[in-house]
Amino acid sequence: MPKLAYPEAVSIYPFNENEVDMIMHNAMECTLMWSTKDGWPVGVIHSFIWKNDKIWLTFLANRHRAAAIRRDNRVSVTVSSRAYENDAQNLPVGAITFKGKGVLLDDDDTKRWFYKALSEKNSPDNPESMSEILDSPTRLILCVTPTKKIMYNKLLAEAHSKGEVAEEMLGKPLESDTIRMNKTQ
Repeated sequence: MPKLAYPEAVSIYPFNENEVDMIMHNAMECTLMWSTKDGWPVGVIHSFIWKNDKIWLTFLANRHRAAAIRRDNRVSVTVSSRAYENDAQNLPVGAITFKGKGVLLDDDDTKRWFYKALSEKNSPDNPESMSEILDSPTRLILCVTPTKKIMYNKLLAEAHSKGEVAEEMLGKPLESDTIRMNKTQ
């Protein structure tokens, strides 16, 4: 088997849990993806909160994604370090896609903490104004519990390509980077 290396084998470049938290707390946007009734994948960009290792976001109940998620709660969420708003020095670089199960919520307790947290993150100078805009009787909160992470740590990949990373720092390669890649060569 050929030696796995950047850029062909990206599955061996994961983030550690601290880096995942750093990306998730500093990125301002994510892309939520779901399947339509006729099987088409669709994605929309959202502001989000990372809390208790879950992704929280919001939209109105009349959106097609609400019906789609009620029908099939399997969703994916992608977060990229390109979504950092502030100075990104010393923050991880790359992207994470989470496969997960979504639960739609509309209870007052969830809305209260979520609106406050999302407003403070996205509008720190005037969170009350954003909270007022969010507060709607038809608004839903989507809580995504991740079941799998697909990660690409760009800085780890670059360091590995220069020979600056010990093999034990690399992740376990996925089948796509071992069996399937060998079939295409």
